Amino acid sequence: MTVFLETDRLVLRAFTADDADRLLALDADPEVMRYLTGGRATSREEVVGHILPRMLHDHPCLGARGYWAAQERDGGAFLGWFEYRPLDEDSPAVVELGYRLNRAAWGRGYATEGARALLDAGFSRFAVERVTASTMAVNLASRRVMEKAGLSFVRSFTDDWPDAIPGSEHGDVEYALTRREWERGRS
Repeated sequence: MTVFLETDRLVLRAFTADDADRLLALDADPEVMRYLTGGRATSREEVVGHILPRMLHDHPCLGARGYWAAQERDGGAFLGWFEYRPLDEDSPAVVELGYRLNRAAWGRGYATEGARALLDAGFSRFAVERVTASTMAVNLASRRVMEKAGLSFVRSFTDDWPDAIPGSEHGDVEYALTRREWERGRS
């Protein structure tokens, strides 16, 4: 198991091909997928053919992957995943922060703990200058995680998504944190 980082309660490790069933189970929960697909599950073909290969991809500009499996430090239970992926394959300057955790992990501070650890790692180990994150405007829990992790609201926007889902009529929101803001917060 290749561990990227550990927190008090989490281990973020590299995905392997053996994680396909874990990803499939995560994406089969309608509540987990509520703000992504309107609750529709992801097919095995999509997980194996598209999602898992993306999570196994190494980003040379970071010298690391952009997605990590999250598991409990004590016991090793799979909780979901975190994303810290460069938006430009050739530059680590701007990365996207994301997370998807199973319902058993909700409300326990795991998303904030993992997000903060990734922010710290990104700004201290890599040449990251800005971290961005987005969600549906109505996804208040995810917005709160972004705020607690130190990101600030940047803008509201609407995209022309191929499949409208409940709440999408309210648009999306973007949050961000710059290296300078992160450094000020540490002093």
